[in-house]
Amino acid sequence: MASSTRLIFGFHAVTSRLRQNPDSIQEIFIDAARADQRARGLMNLAENRKIRLTSCEGSTLTSMTGTDRHQGVVANIDISRTHIDIDDVLDTLTEPARLLVLDGIQDPHNLGACLRVADAFGVHAVIAPKDRAVGLTSTVYKVSSGAADTVPYIAVTNLARTLRQLKERGIWVIGTAGNADNDLTHFQINMPVAWVFGSEEKGIRRLTREVCDQLVRIPMAGSVESLNISVTVGICLFEMHRQHERTR
Repeated sequence: MASSTRLIFGFHAVTSRLRQNPDSIQEIFIDAARADQRARGLMNLAENRKIRLTSCEGSTLTSMTGTDRHQGVVANIDISRTHIDIDDVLDTLTEPARLLVLDGIQDPHNLGACLRVADAFGVHAVIAPKDRAVGLTSTVYKVSSGAADTVPYIAVTNLARTLRQLKERGIWVIGTAGNADNDLTHFQINMPVAWVFGSEEKGIRRLTREVCDQLVRIPMAGSVESLNISVTVGICLFEMHRQHERTR
């Protein structure tokens, strides 16, 4: 029988888990040599969540994880308790929401790459349908290079209904389509936003598309008609990040 627990490591991964899904953490191991502000902040957060903390040598953490990239912090999590709801994420935000919605991604390599991009540009959660989507497989975890642990992945039964709920909370739902009237480079993104991307071959489904507040396209100057989904996601999220940074 497969184990229901696994290890995550690094301050970003463990802190994200503490804030968004502390009930899934069984124990946190921290390097006894870490006495800096970042370590103290994590320990205070863990104590507030009543998570068990164990101090140990850095070499012990390296043996546990098989790498020296653990940054001095490792958490043992219960993967059977990793489910969280989108409200769990939104209720903890102190900044405008940045969400990524993937409508039926089938390729685990594409999903892993999308998670990496989401982590790079500060996306608060990735939302996808439970059916007709690849889900978090071992390949996804490997390709994501740790992003599957830092960005909440929320599988929902009815994607269109979830998008309507996001709109009720003041989040602008922006879909991507090659035939959209709006050009990404001339589109203002100054609101809480949920970016919606379709599957590799068919794009956004009709019901999902109808819920979107706006559709945008990436201007293409070459002869190819489309880009890989993770590349498309990266371009759109970078533009969002660029505009947000410019208005700070």
